[in-house]
Amino acid sequence: MKRILLVDDDEDLLELYRETLQEEGFSVDTATNGREAVEKVKEKEYDLVVLDIRMPEMDGIEALGYILGERKDIKVVLNTAYASYKDNFLTWGADAYILKSSDLSELVAAIKKLLCL
Repeated sequence: MKRILLVDDDEDLLELYRETLQEEGFSVDTATNGREAVEKVKEKEYDLVVLDIRMPEMDGIEALGYILGERKDIKVVLNTAYASYKDNFLTWGADAYILKSSDLSELVAAIKKLLCL
């Protein structure tokens, strides 16, 4: 079973994403900010991380750098409400950039593609 870390400061969205991905057959852990995400990546093996960008304590762009510094093989999906960050070269290390939507099919499809499922 593939293990995913979901990172978002909106706990309602986090729960919706977690339930959806568990229904798709993934093992899912959650974090509510970038600092917590970095710590979890150090503690456990994840196949993929879904990162929001705007979060307290440590944003997703900073967390992306730390996560890839810790594990270069991990897949990362940036999942944000802001299209403008896509042009920021600091986000280019991510494997996918998805705009948040109430329809999670694009996010699920990107995750499955990156994990070769």
